[in-house]
Amino acid sequence: MALEEKRAWVMIVITIVGYAVYVSIILGRTGATPLVDVPYAAAMLWTIGGGIVAGILASIAVTIAGGHASDRKDERDRAIDRTGERIGQSFVIIGGVAALGMAMAELPYFWIANAVYLAFILSSLLSSTAKIMAYRKGGFQSW
Repeated sequence: MALEEKRAWVMIVITIVGYAVYVSIILGRTGATPLVDVPYAAAMLWTIGGGIVAGILASIAVTIAGGHASDRKDERDRAIDRTGERIGQSFVIIGGVAALGMAMAELPYFWIANAVYLAFILSSLLSSTAKIMAYRKGGFQSW
């Protein structure tokens, strides 16, 4: 398994775990409080920061475990990474448009922030999945 494929698998796990932690924290705070009144900013920032730190540490661990030559990228790795990132960016655009519409509708900040956060989560998952599929199928089709 290529190093970049391993990194994509790690990113999927970190993304799912991080978002699950965030959702459980927010839902755990509801009680009698309406969901839009639950304090979410600190939990969101901590889970995003934790995901970034976990991603960096996991990437270092995967690279170290792969040995000396594992940090080399060839043209195929770069093409898969570039295309996977482009595919994942579609959800960032969808999230931005959704947040824009929600702001125009004057929805509570809670919903706007969570829509953007969910868009980033879906972007990460789609990007990593596309990279894994490319490694498993031998690359992307050139059209």
